[in-house]
Amino acid sequence: MPARLSHALLALVACAVLLAACNRIDLAYRNLDRLVPWSLDDYLDMNREQKALLDERLKEQLAWHCRTQLPGYLDWLDRVQAMVANDAVTDTALQQRTLEARQAIGRVAEQITPSATELLRGMSDSQVAEMRQAFRKDIDKRQKENADTPVPQQVENRAKRMQKRLEPWLGELSGEQRLRVLSWSQALGDQNRQAIANRAHWQQQLVLAMNQRTSPNFEPRLAQLLQRKESLWTPEYRQAFQNSEAQARSLLVDLMKKSSPAQRQLLQQKLGQVRTDFSELKCLKH
Repeated sequence: MPARLSHALLALVACAVLLAACNRIDLAYRNLDRLVPWSLDDYLDMNREQKALLDERLKEQLAWHCRTQLPGYLDWLDRVQAMVANDAVTDTALQQRTLEARQAIGRVAEQITPSATELLRGMSDSQVAEMRQAFRKDIDKRQKENADTPVPQQVENRAKRMQKRLEPWLGELSGEQRLRVLSWSQALGDQNRQAIANRAHWQQQLVLAMNQRTSPNFEPRLAQLLQRKESLWTPEYRQAFQNSEAQARSLLVDLMKKSSPAQRQLLQQKLGQVRTDFSELKCLKH
C-alpha cells in the first residue's frame, strides 16, 4: 500500500501521472491519514496525547483535502488527458502542468502549517534529540544506498526504476524508448549527492527551528520550511533540480513522440481509470 500511495500522490501533485503506477486510489486515499509523510512516526516516538492530537489533525486535514482539493485534480487530469489525446505533450504544456501541481502542493503545505506548528511546539527536548538522531540515520542510509554507489551504477539503477514506473502506463517499452530512458538517467549524473546534501540541510534547519519552538518566530520559520522549501535550497541542489525538471520534461516529450498507438491507448485508459477512482470518492459526492 505505501508504494501504491506514493505513486498515486506523485501522479496527482507532482505532474508525474505518466511516470507512476497507482492502483485502488480510493483505498489508498482512505488510508492517507496513517501514511502521510508529516506524521512524524518515522522520526520519533509520540506519547498518547500527542498521537491523539495527531490523529485528530490528520483526519481534519484529510477531510479538507478531499472536499476542497480533489475537484481541482479532476480538472488537472482532464488537461493531461487532452494533452495526450491531442498529441500535445510539449515542454511548454508540461511546464504549465508542473506549475499547477506545485501550486496544489503549496495549498496543502499552507493548510497543514498551523497543525504542524501545534504538534511540533509540544515536543519535548528528548523528542527533539530523537528527531535529530533519526535525521542523521536517514542521511547515512541514503548516503550508503545512493551517493556512495559509483555513478555508472546509479545511472543504471535509476534507468531501471524509471522503466519499471513507465511500463504500467505505456506497456512494454520499445528498444528506442529504453535507450531514451537510459540517456535521461545519464543526463542526471550524480544528482543523488546534491539531493541528499540538500535534504540534510533542510533537516538541520528544522532542528534549529525546533530549538526555538517556544519563540513567537517558530510558526513563521516553520511556514518557510514547509511552504517555501526552495528558499532554503543549497545552490548546488537548485541547479540540479532545474536540470532534473528539464530532463524529465524532455523525456516525456520524446517518449510520447516514440509511442505506439497501443501505448497511447493504454495511457488514456490508465488516466481515465485514475479519474474515475477519484470522482467516485465519497467526499466528492456530497
